[in-house]
Amino acid sequence: MRVIFLGPPGAGKGTQAAKLAAHLGVPRISTGDMLREAIANGTPLGRQVEPLMERGKLVPDDVLIALVGERVREDDCAHGFILDGFPRTVAQAESLASMGLGEVSAWSVFQIEVPREELLRRLSGRRWCPRCQATYHVTSRPPRQEGVCDLDGTSLIQREDDKETVVARRLSDYDQQTAPLVTYYRERANVRRVDGNRSMDAVLEDLKTAVEVPA
Repeated sequence: MRVIFLGPPGAGKGTQAAKLAAHLGVPRISTGDMLREAIANGTPLGRQVEPLMERGKLVPDDVLIALVGERVREDDCAHGFILDGFPRTVAQAESLASMGLGEVSAWSVFQIEVPREELLRRLSGRRWCPRCQATYHVTSRPPRQEGVCDLDGTSLIQREDDKETVVARRLSDYDQQTAPLVTYYRERANVRRVDGNRSMDAVLEDLKTAVEVPA
Protein backbone atom coordinates (compact mmCIF):
# COMPACT_ATOMS: atom_id res chain seq x y z
CA MET A 1 0.00 0.00 0.00
CA ARG A 2 1.48 3.30 -1.16
CA VAL A 3 -0.43 6.50 -0.41
CA ILE A 4 0.04 10.13 -1.44
CA PHE A 5 -1.78 13.07 0.12
CA LEU A 6 -2.36 16.21 -1.96
CA GLY A 7 -3.66 19.44 -0.51
CA PRO A 8 -2.59 22.88 0.71
CA PRO A 9 -0.77 23.61 3.97
CA GLY A 10 -3.21 23.34 6.87
CA ALA A 11 -5.50 20.83 5.15
CA GLY A 12 -4.73 18.21 7.80
CA LYS A 13 -2.52 15.98 5.69
CA GLY A 14 -0.02 15.34 8.49
CA THR A 15 -2.66 14.39 11.05
CA GLN A 16 -4.53 12.10 8.69
CA ALA A 17 -1.34 10.56 7.30
CA ALA A 18 -0.21 9.61 10.80
CA LYS A 19 -3.60 8.10 11.70
CA LEU A 20 -3.94 6.20 8.43
CA ALA A 21 -0.36 4.91 8.68
CA ALA A 22 -1.12 3.52 12.15
CA HIS A 23 -4.29 1.90 10.82
CA LEU A 24 -2.47 0.27 7.89
CA GLY A 25 0.69 -0.61 9.83
CA VAL A 26 3.02 1.19 7.42
CA PRO A 27 5.44 4.09 8.04
CA ARG A 28 4.46 7.70 7.52
CA ILE A 29 7.19 9.59 5.72
CA SER A 30 6.98 13.29 6.53
CA THR A 31 9.49 15.50 4.77
CA GLY A 32 8.50 18.37 7.07
CA ASP A 33 9.33 16.33 10.17
CA MET A 34 12.62 15.15 8.71
CA LEU A 35 13.65 18.68 7.79
CA ARG A 36 12.67 20.13 11.18
CA GLU A 37 14.63 17.37 12.90
CA ALA A 38 17.66 18.24 10.78
CA ILE A 39 17.28 21.90 11.77
CA ALA A 40 16.93 21.04 15.46
CA ASN A 41 20.06 18.85 15.30
CA GLY A 42 22.07 21.48 13.42
CA THR A 43 23.00 19.13 10.59
CA PRO A 44 24.38 20.43 7.27
CA LEU A 45 20.97 19.78 5.73
CA GLY A 46 19.30 21.65 8.58
CA ARG A 47 21.54 24.68 8.13
CA GLN A 48 20.81 24.66 4.41
CA VAL A 49 17.01 24.58 4.67
CA GLU A 50 16.39 26.59 7.86
CA PRO A 51 16.41 30.05 6.24
CA LEU A 52 14.14 28.81 3.46
CA MET A 53 11.58 27.32 5.83
CA GLU A 54 11.60 30.42 8.04
CA ARG A 55 10.54 32.48 5.02
CA GLY A 56 7.92 29.94 3.97
CA LYS A 57 9.85 29.04 0.83
CA LEU A 58 9.84 25.58 -0.75
CA VAL A 59 12.94 23.44 -0.24
CA PRO A 60 14.71 22.71 -3.57
CA ASP A 61 13.48 19.64 -5.43
CA ASP A 62 16.87 17.92 -5.52
CA VAL A 63 17.17 18.06 -1.73
CA LEU A 64 13.75 16.55 -1.11
CA ILE A 65 14.09 13.94 -3.87
CA ALA A 66 17.34 12.67 -2.36
CA LEU A 67 15.86 12.67 1.15
CA VAL A 68 12.76 10.71 0.14
CA GLY A 69 14.62 8.40 -2.22
CA GLU A 70 16.87 7.26 0.62
CA ARG A 71 13.99 6.86 3.08
CA VAL A 72 11.67 4.76 0.88
CA ARG A 73 14.43 2.20 0.36
CA GLU A 74 14.65 1.38 4.06
CA ASP A 75 13.39 -2.05 5.16
CA ASP A 76 10.24 -0.81 6.91
CA CYS A 77 8.92 0.59 3.60
CA ALA A 78 9.00 -2.76 1.82
CA HIS A 79 5.26 -3.32 2.25
CA GLY A 80 4.17 0.26 1.74
CA PHE A 81 4.27 3.76 3.17
CA ILE A 82 2.38 7.03 3.30
CA LEU A 83 3.98 10.19 1.94
CA ASP A 84 3.23 13.40 3.81
CA GLY A 85 4.54 16.61 2.23
CA PHE A 86 6.00 14.97 -0.86
CA PRO A 87 5.70 15.33 -3.77
CA ARG A 88 4.90 19.04 -3.95
CA THR A 89 5.88 19.73 -7.55
CA VAL A 90 5.48 17.87 -10.82
CA ALA A 91 9.26 17.46 -11.00
CA GLN A 92 9.20 15.71 -7.62
CA ALA A 93 6.33 13.49 -8.77
CA GLU A 94 8.22 12.49 -11.89
CA SER A 95 11.29 11.61 -9.83
CA LEU A 96 9.15 9.58 -7.45
CA ALA A 97 7.66 7.66 -10.37
CA SER A 98 11.17 6.81 -11.57
CA MET A 99 12.30 5.28 -8.24
CA GLY A 100 11.09 1.78 -9.15
CA LEU A 101 8.34 1.67 -6.53
CA GLY A 102 5.60 0.28 -8.76
CA GLU A 103 3.07 1.75 -11.17
CA VAL A 104 1.62 5.08 -10.08
CA SER A 105 -1.80 3.92 -11.26
CA ALA A 106 -1.86 1.43 -8.37
CA TRP A 107 -1.20 4.05 -5.69
CA SER A 108 -3.89 5.65 -3.52
CA VAL A 109 -3.92 9.42 -4.09
CA PHE A 110 -6.06 11.67 -1.90
CA GLN A 111 -6.80 15.34 -2.54
CA ILE A 112 -7.87 16.97 0.74
CA GLU A 113 -9.89 20.14 0.20
CA VAL A 114 -10.42 22.92 2.78
CA PRO A 115 -11.67 26.53 2.24
CA ARG A 116 -8.95 29.20 2.19
CA GLU A 117 -10.24 31.10 5.25
CA GLU A 118 -10.19 27.90 7.29
CA LEU A 119 -6.63 27.17 6.19
CA LEU A 120 -5.54 30.62 7.40
CA ARG A 121 -7.24 30.05 10.77
CA ARG A 122 -5.69 26.64 11.25
CA LEU A 123 -2.15 27.62 10.31
CA SER A 124 -1.86 30.98 12.06
CA GLY A 125 -3.25 29.50 15.28
CA ARG A 126 -0.75 26.65 15.53
CA ARG A 127 1.76 26.54 18.37
CA TRP A 128 4.69 24.16 18.67
CA CYS A 129 6.90 22.73 21.41
CA PRO A 130 10.55 23.08 20.35
CA ARG A 131 11.63 20.31 22.74
CA CYS A 132 9.22 17.40 22.04
CA GLN A 133 7.69 18.79 18.81
CA ALA A 134 4.11 18.43 20.09
CA THR A 135 1.67 20.66 18.20
CA TYR A 136 -1.23 22.69 19.63
CA HIS A 137 -3.77 25.22 18.39
CA VAL A 138 -4.92 28.32 20.26
CA THR A 139 -8.61 27.53 19.72
CA SER A 140 -9.13 23.96 18.58
CA ARG A 141 -6.40 22.22 20.64
CA PRO A 142 -5.09 24.56 23.32
CA PRO A 143 -2.65 23.36 26.01
CA ARG A 144 -3.94 23.01 29.57
CA GLN A 145 -1.85 26.03 30.57
CA GLU A 146 -1.71 28.82 28.00
CA GLY A 147 1.61 28.92 26.18
CA VAL A 148 3.06 25.85 27.90
CA CYS A 149 3.49 22.30 26.56
CA ASP A 150 1.38 19.71 28.37
CA LEU A 151 4.08 17.06 28.00
CA ASP A 152 7.26 18.72 29.24
CA GLY A 153 6.42 22.27 30.41
CA THR A 154 8.39 23.97 27.64
CA SER A 155 7.19 27.37 26.44
CA LEU A 156 5.35 27.02 23.14
CA ILE A 157 6.33 29.03 20.09
CA GLN A 158 4.75 30.02 16.81
CA ARG A 159 6.94 28.72 14.01
CA GLU A 160 8.05 31.29 11.47
CA ASP A 161 6.25 29.44 8.68
CA ASP A 162 2.96 29.64 10.64
CA LYS A 163 2.94 33.44 10.95
CA GLU A 164 0.15 35.10 8.99
CA THR A 165 2.27 36.81 6.33
CA VAL A 166 4.27 33.65 5.73
CA VAL A 167 1.10 31.53 5.66
CA ALA A 168 -0.33 33.71 2.89
CA ARG A 169 2.88 33.23 0.89
CA ARG A 170 2.85 29.47 1.46
CA LEU A 171 -0.71 29.21 0.15
CA SER A 172 0.21 31.31 -2.88
CA ASP A 173 3.20 29.05 -3.55
CA TYR A 174 0.91 26.04 -3.30
CA ASP A 175 -1.48 27.49 -5.87
CA GLN A 176 1.35 28.21 -8.30
CA GLN A 177 3.64 25.22 -7.85
CA THR A 178 1.84 22.39 -6.10
CA ALA A 179 -1.74 22.50 -7.36
CA PRO A 180 -0.65 21.30 -10.85
CA LEU A 181 0.10 17.95 -9.17
CA VAL A 182 -3.64 17.30 -9.13
CA THR A 183 -3.68 17.39 -12.93
CA TYR A 184 -0.55 15.23 -13.09
CA TYR A 185 -2.04 12.50 -10.90
CA ARG A 186 -5.52 12.68 -12.41
CA GLU A 187 -3.93 11.70 -15.72
CA ARG A 188 -2.13 8.72 -14.17
CA ALA A 189 -4.12 7.50 -11.17
CA ASN A 190 -7.50 7.68 -9.47
CA VAL A 191 -7.44 10.83 -7.34
CA ARG A 192 -10.06 10.76 -4.60
CA ARG A 193 -11.33 14.13 -3.39
CA VAL A 194 -11.84 14.33 0.38
CA ASP A 195 -13.69 17.08 2.25
CA GLY A 196 -11.17 18.08 4.92
CA ASN A 197 -13.42 20.71 6.50
CA ARG A 198 -14.96 18.20 8.91
CA SER A 199 -14.01 16.48 12.13
CA MET A 200 -10.75 14.50 12.07
CA ASP A 201 -12.65 11.28 12.79
CA ALA A 202 -15.05 11.79 9.87
CA VAL A 203 -12.19 12.42 7.46
CA LEU A 204 -10.28 9.40 8.73
CA GLU A 205 -13.25 7.08 8.29
CA ASP A 206 -13.54 8.16 4.65
CA LEU A 207 -9.84 7.48 4.11
CA LYS A 208 -10.04 4.04 5.72
CA THR A 209 -12.97 3.09 3.54
CA ALA A 210 -11.19 4.33 0.41
CA VAL A 211 -8.03 2.29 0.98
CA GLU A 212 -10.02 -0.83 1.84
CA VAL A 213 -12.28 -0.62 -1.22
CA PRO A 214 -10.25 -0.61 -4.47
CA ALA A 215 -11.12 2.11 -6.97
